[in-house]
Amino acid sequence: MDMKETINDVALAITKRILQHDEAKGSNVVISPLSIYVLLSLVAAGSKGPPLDQLLSFLKSNSIDNLNAFASHIIDKVFADASSRGGPRLAFVNGVWINQSLSLKPSFQHVVDKYYKAMLCQVNFEPADKVISEVNSWAEKNTNRVIKEVLPPGSVDSSAELILANALYFKGAWEEAFNASKTEKSDFYLVDGSSVEVPFMTSKTKQYVAAYDGFKVLALPYKQGSDAPHFSMYFFLPDTKDGLPSLIQKLDSQSEFIDRHLPFRKLKLERFKIPKFKFSFGIEVSDVLKKLGLVLPFSEGGLLEMVEPPMAQKLRVSKVFHKAFIEVNEEGTEAAASSAVVVTKYSLTLGKIEFVADHPFLYFIREHKSGTLLFIGQVLNPLVH
Repeated sequence: MDMKETINDVALAITKRILQHDEAKGSNVVISPLSIYVLLSLVAAGSKGPPLDQLLSFLKSNSIDNLNAFASHIIDKVFADASSRGGPRLAFVNGVWINQSLSLKPSFQHVVDKYYKAMLCQVNFEPADKVISEVNSWAEKNTNRVIKEVLPPGSVDSSAELILANALYFKGAWEEAFNASKTEKSDFYLVDGSSVEVPFMTSKTKQYVAAYDGFKVLALPYKQGSDAPHFSMYFFLPDTKDGLPSLIQKLDSQSEFIDRHLPFRKLKLERFKIPKFKFSFGIEVSDVLKKLGLVLPFSEGGLLEMVEPPMAQKLRVSKVFHKAFIEVNEEGTEAAASSAVVVTKYSLTLGKIEFVADHPFLYFIREHKSGTLLFIGQVLNPLVH
């Protein structure tokens, strides 16, 4: 299994669990499992013994070196800003906040600098509110003012010794923009069987669409620019109005689920409508990670490679926060996410078909060459922000 398959399988496992979590039930969802993956890779670089073994197993990697190399590739290649070349505006940055009485181990400092290119700040966690504000301001700045609060009030206290965070930003224009004058309101059917009137975008041009057993897939490419990464947004639409739960069940049921269901042919559609939507979603994901079997980093004594003894023996991951945003309109897509780890002591027939996304569906933003999934989510009600 290559690195791309590994990352995406982990991403889909995390996504499925989050979509089934109480905080996501009945909600529009946008997450970047890539953000969570890279942050956990940084935690792994500061771990040792059984917690490291469990992190490597969870991240489906055989070494810290591979994780570091992947993180470096994401920052330097996949998220290399392409706006000056006609492609998407992109950014992926990391940050580390450490108690001013501590210093990073030289080996961990090297990883933080070389592979994760993280900004390092020494801070006083008394009062912690000031640090929360500092991290949130950093996330807001690095997501073009989209993510304003990755750390909720009260999420950090004076027992904190380290905060590891990342922020990613994506803004891409469709290869073929929608004509806003053609956007019309129509019914979108909700999970409970009722409906709401929402604005739907449409076009008469051919679209990349494929039909599979129980669902259809639409691909909308973004403008690429010269020598730039190539991104597309994918809509996974169940055939039935109540088909989203069974589609979610399929998410991590087979390796490379996304890659096995990508459309590669442009078809003339009888009807083509997708809704405009804009919303954010936030979740504390430590419970999700524990249910997936990642428990030891949350216990005392596993993060031995971050700082010097004796504090190293007392560190544990306390909480993992994630916040993301997405807007899809006639011009394209803006999406952003930020994650923060708080460390404290202790295929089928193709023909003339239609694609009418008038009921709950899944969506993905993916980079073609690496196959990396940047953003994943569900739309249950396009009107809810």
